[in-house]
Amino acid sequence: MKVVILAGGLGTRLSEETTLKPKPMVEIGGKPILWHIMKYYSKYGFNDFVICLGYKGNLIKEYFINYYTHNSDLRVDLNNNEIKIIAPSKEQFKVTLIDTGLNTNTAGRIKRIKDYTDNNTFMLTYGDGVSNINLNDLYNFHKEKSRLVTLTTVQNPGRFGNLKLDERGIVTSFQEKPEGDNMWVNGGFFVMEQGIFDYLEEINVDDVQWEKGPLLEIAKNNQLAAFKHLGFWKPMDALRDKIELEEYWNKGDAPWKIW
Repeated sequence: MKVVILAGGLGTRLSEETTLKPKPMVEIGGKPILWHIMKYYSKYGFNDFVICLGYKGNLIKEYFINYYTHNSDLRVDLNNNEIKIIAPSKEQFKVTLIDTGLNTNTAGRIKRIKDYTDNNTFMLTYGDGVSNINLNDLYNFHKEKSRLVTLTTVQNPGRFGNLKLDERGIVTSFQEKPEGDNMWVNGGFFVMEQGIFDYLEEINVDDVQWEKGPLLEIAKNNQLAAFKHLGFWKPMDALRDKIELEEYWNKGDAPWKIW
């Protein structure tokens, strides 16, 4: 099964990093977050990736073109101009890199990779977030519900502490960064059928966000299922998120590291 990864956005909210590289190439523990996402899927046996490129997509291409040498031990004989691989990388990734346009919105990017999905069910995720979702359970749920699309829904943790005050202005309760406000949000990690491309035939689809256009129509037609995930989920939207993910990794307790 193909895994499509949206990796073409500008990443403006993480401009401290993305002025020089696309957001999927921002590193956590010395490896691009894109690599972390792919390693996670690979652990479940999903190794065939289609990556939707846009902003600075050439850097992602160069990363994979040179992946073998950058991630293997080498012996270089400068006298004889020879390079020998001592301990080769053992990744099983198969990567298709598609330029889906610099300014194309997400619906248009998905439309452009139709021919690379083998006319079959495929998975899709964003190139800037990690989770410990059980991908087998997600897929089985999708098949059970028999809808065009299944998305993973999560309860986003609160970012600020909650206060309750009495009429005098005295705090009666305080909760630092509550676990959620009971609102379920889109966490990505989709499973999709080929029928979704029928919703991407509009002329202006390149200007449309997947979540604000086609996905709304799919939901209106009762073709959208939601798989509830109560575990770890973290998008890298801003610098504070990158720092938090780095802390997980450096402490050795990154929830998404299952390999």
